[in-house]
Amino acid sequence: MPTSVLVAEDEPLSRRMLLAQLHSAGYRVVAAENGERAWEILQSSDAPSIAIIDWMMPGLDGLEICRRLRSGAPRRYVYVILLTARACAGDVVTGLEAGADDYVTKPFDWNELHGRLRTGTRIQSLQGELAAKLDDLETALAHVKTLQGLLPICMHCKRIRDDANTWHRLESYIEEHSNALFTHSLCRKCLETHYPEYVNAGPVG
Repeated sequence: MPTSVLVAEDEPLSRRMLLAQLHSAGYRVVAAENGERAWEILQSSDAPSIAIIDWMMPGLDGLEICRRLRSGAPRRYVYVILLTARACAGDVVTGLEAGADDYVTKPFDWNELHGRLRTGTRIQSLQGELAAKLDDLETALAHVKTLQGLLPICMHCKRIRDDANTWHRLESYIEEHSNALFTHSLCRKCLETHYPEYVNAGPVG
């Protein structure tokens, strides 16, 4: 499936050039003519995974979009390439600190931009693989049962009381709350007490 890219650029000619080059390179492109529209698109459930955002736009600019993206817990991570005419080191740092992942200066070179898009695609692919592994880990952990804390146990019958104030046989409770399984046998003392006729008959159970 082609990588989805958002282009947020208020200058029509620059926007059309970007769209044409991205389409020809095989990307699935969504365009926004201003920051407000770009923000709406990025809030949708099918938001593009990569965004090329112009820094200087009237109203909601690229820097503010970056800050908003990084201020909360997004549905998914968006890799942001900031498009800017600001080329000094201080401006670059400002853009990166606002939350941009990369930047390209105007007038941009297509080969440079394409290379940065490929980097973003690789990173998003790795992000997806990591998210899938974390989901698998959480699923595995959900099946791991552990016993911890104080367990109320009857001093005579050895039944255990649960949080609902219900008493359970010791082995039933442990099997339910851990991965342990029980098999029954008789210790020597109980054998002598309850089944003395089998004391000299060899091992039991």
